[in-house]
Amino acid sequence: MIRLVIADDHPIIVNGVKTLLEREQEIELVKEVSNGSELISFLEGSQVDVVLLDINMPEMNGIDACRIIKNKFTDIKVLVFSQYDEKRFVKRLLKCGAKGYLLKNSGANEIINAIKMVHSGGMYLSKDLPDIFDGRKPTSKSDYLFPDISARELDVLKLICNEQNTQEIADALFISPHTVETHRANLLLKVGVKNTAGLVKWAVENEVI
Repeated sequence: MIRLVIADDHPIIVNGVKTLLEREQEIELVKEVSNGSELISFLEGSQVDVVLLDINMPEMNGIDACRIIKNKFTDIKVLVFSQYDEKRFVKRLLKCGAKGYLLKNSGANEIINAIKMVHSGGMYLSKDLPDIFDGRKPTSKSDYLFPDISARELDVLKLICNEQNTQEIADALFISPHTVETHRANLLLKVGVKNTAGLVKWAVENEVI
């Protein structure tokens, strides 16, 4: 029996998976949680084999939760269950220890097969993901994990990461220093960091540069 936990704050998704598992004799749903903090607390004293993990959750997101599970609960397998088909998310979650990445538009059979494969020690990537690694332009997403950064803001961010100051960035992009500072302020707001060092760290972690 595969002991499964669902970590997702979308009731429709959770209910759909629960309905799917009702006819699966090999998988037991032992817990549903709606955020990463609740998930880690539950894992402390529970027997769990696989976590079906969403990325975008309150209090603690799936990326941070996955990293903790990898370091603290080494026997538990993480299967990411997400709407994000961005290459950076897939690569980052795999680096954090996830054993599979499943898109939320996956069919019932694929979801069950992915859970079983990950539990058995295999690696599973959603059948719609390989195109990402072949250079397909990813679908645009926008939230606090993947902010909607404009092309010009991205240009500014890359130059910031190259240690160029405001005037140097303005000269390189043929814009005014005031415009550079406006873009910088927008980046800070969108990414959710306090200073330029935070911007650089975010850009490195998310493979923007």
